[in-house]
Amino acid sequence: MIEARSLTMIYGNGHKATDDISFNIKAGEIVGFAGPNGAGKTTVIKMLTGILKPASGTAVINGFDINKDPLNAKRSFAYIADNPDILIQLTGLEYLNFIADMYEVPEDMRKNKIGLLSERFGMKDVLNTQMREYSHGMRQKLMVISALIHDPPAWILDEPMTGLDPSAAFELKQMMREHAAAGNAVLFSTHVLEVAEQLCNRILIINHGKIIKEGTPDFLTLDNSGMTLEEIFVKLTGMPET
Repeated sequence: MIEARSLTMIYGNGHKATDDISFNIKAGEIVGFAGPNGAGKTTVIKMLTGILKPASGTAVINGFDINKDPLNAKRSFAYIADNPDILIQLTGLEYLNFIADMYEVPEDMRKNKIGLLSERFGMKDVLNTQMREYSHGMRQKLMVISALIHDPPAWILDEPMTGLDPSAAFELKQMMREHAAAGNAVLFSTHVLEVAEQLCNRILIINHGKIIKEGTPDFLTLDNSGMTLEEIFVKLTGMPET
C-alpha cells in the first residue's frame, strides 16, 4: 500500500541523501521510521509524497506510481509535514475547506469529518479563529485534521506527535490504530522510540541514507538480548550515549 522502490536522492552539491531505499508497508500495518537527525527520514517521506523528485527510483501509493500517476497517488494518502506554519492568515475552518476543495470532498462528507475530528482534537471552538492566533500545538492539530479530511487509505506522517499535548497525542495514536485495523496503512517518522514500540508492527531504522535494520519491536530486542529499543537504536546508529 505504501511502497518505496530504490529511492535515491542526490543533492546539487553531490551529497547522496538517500541510497537505494526500498520497503513495502502492507494494509493493516503501522510502521515506524526512526533515525538520527540528517539520516534521510524527511527526504524519503518527501519523495514518497511527490514533494521531491528522486534521482532514481519511485514510490507507489495504493497501487499508483507517484511519478507516473501523481494525482491518483496523492489522493490516496494523508501527509502531515513536520512544519504546521502554513497559510496562517486563514481561519482554521477556511483552511480546512480549502483543503477539502482541493480534494473535491462533498459538502456533507467534509462537514461530518470536520465536526468529528475537531471534536476529537478539542478544536471545535477555535475553528473561526485565524491560525496566526493558534499555538504550535493547535496548528499541528489542524494539520492532522486537514490531512485526514478526504479519508485516504494511506497515512504518511512526519514527526506527527511534535507539539501535541498528551491528550491530542493519545487521540492520534488511537486513530492510527483504528486506521490500520480497518485495513489501511500508516508510516510515521519519530524520534521517540517508546512511541514506536507501543504502536508499530515494524520499525525501519535509517542512518546515512540507508535502511540499516528493520523488524518487529520484539525481533529487534530479541536480536539484541538484554537491550532496550533505545539502546539498540544508539548501537546501530553510532550515536553517543548522553
